[in-house]
Amino acid sequence: MKAARMKYELSQTFFFEAAHTLRRQVEVEPSLRIHGHTYVAEVCVGGTPDPVSGMVVDLALLRRSIAALRETLDHRFLDHVEGLGPATLENLSTYIWHAMAREYPTQLQWVEVRREVSGDRCRIQR
Repeated sequence: MKAARMKYELSQTFFFEAAHTLRRQVEVEPSLRIHGHTYVAEVCVGGTPDPVSGMVVDLALLRRSIAALRETLDHRFLDHVEGLGPATLENLSTYIWHAMAREYPTQLQWVEVRREVSGDRCRIQR
């Protein structure tokens, strides 16, 4: 099979610790109090490897982009992160998507954010 017909995906996983509040219709009181989570996020890029480098994306560059993004979320009060909105898994996924799409507009395939302790996750994809 020719490599040009194959689809390649590379993903990188990272975590961040953050606190937030949330206005909900259920579990109102606990959600309104400041509380925190350990989030696990995964970013996936895809495409065809460059014929010279053999890479879809240089993973060192992807890790550098993720490190800059992680700085905006790790050990932060998410209620104060500009552009995030309420700190739902959906909004966190969207925030990460937009940050990564600036550098990987055509290669970004999907973003997933998980809270593994509670078994929650959200994935958005192209």
